[in-house]
Amino acid sequence: QVQLVESGGGLVQPGDSLRLSCVGSGQTFSTYVMAWFRQVPGKEREFVAASTWGGRKTYYRYYGDSVTGRFTISRANTGNAIDLRMDSLKPEDTAVYYCAAGLRRPFEIDRSYDIWGQGTQVTVSS
Repeated sequence: QVQLVESGGGLVQPGDSLRLSCVGSGQTFSTYVMAWFRQVPGKEREFVAASTWGGRKTYYRYYGDSVTGRFTISRANTGNAIDLRMDSLKPEDTAVYYCAAGLRRPFEIDRSYDIWGQGTQVTVSS
């Protein structure tokens, strides 16, 4: 069974840090784009960050405008897992965070992804 499993969500205060993890199984994801999206009720999914394969063991990183400079995406050497390090968290970062994997472009839109995790809640509140 091909799946992505996220972990690491929770309740934190503004200014805190949090790390999310996503592990893929059931197939190899090393050449896939693996990404993070987030969603709040009543809104569309928002692109957060992506890790794209650049050949051999090279991966490139891309970020949404609202998280650039605060969030960092990293990829495991196996290519089958990604982390999202979130620093300087703000209340507006509150959302369900989803891990996704796919081969299509553009990678900033959710329709490009075929495989999704179940989501993990991140709440930033004092």
